[in-house]
Amino acid sequence: MIKGVGAGVLAASGLLLAGRPARADLAKAQKLLKNLIGDRTPQEGKVRLDMPQIAENGQSVPLTVAVDSPMTADNFCKAIHVLADGNPEAGVCTFKFTPASGRAEFSTRMRLAQTQNVWAVAELSDGSVWMTKTEVKVTIGGCGG
Repeated sequence: MIKGVGAGVLAASGLLLAGRPARADLAKAQKLLKNLIGDRTPQEGKVRLDMPQIAENGQSVPLTVAVDSPMTADNFCKAIHVLADGNPEAGVCTFKFTPASGRAEFSTRMRLAQTQNVWAVAELSDGSVWMTKTEVKVTIGGCGG
């Protein structure tokens, strides 16, 4: 495959045209969320998602997610899922926690293809699910295409 050809790829046997990668959308993100948490309904609160409101470049957008959880043996955050409804794939990452983690918080960077909503969804040991989301405006997309 020859890189930098844009939407198409040149093949040795001739020209093979391939469209841009399909973008996730709200329905796909909701379907992924249902696969992750089942029939539980996420509630607003307990989750803090810190990201810039405007990303000059979608290649590397910082984010920090923290969940208000005591992280005791009886009451802790089991997992945090990050989804982005405008990227080629809605699922960005999942971090898993135990009471030994001490706190349910992480910082990382992600790529954003375009202006979109980013969701942080936390699963707690009592079976409850909490979430928050924020819109990030992207001036230069970071997922190719």
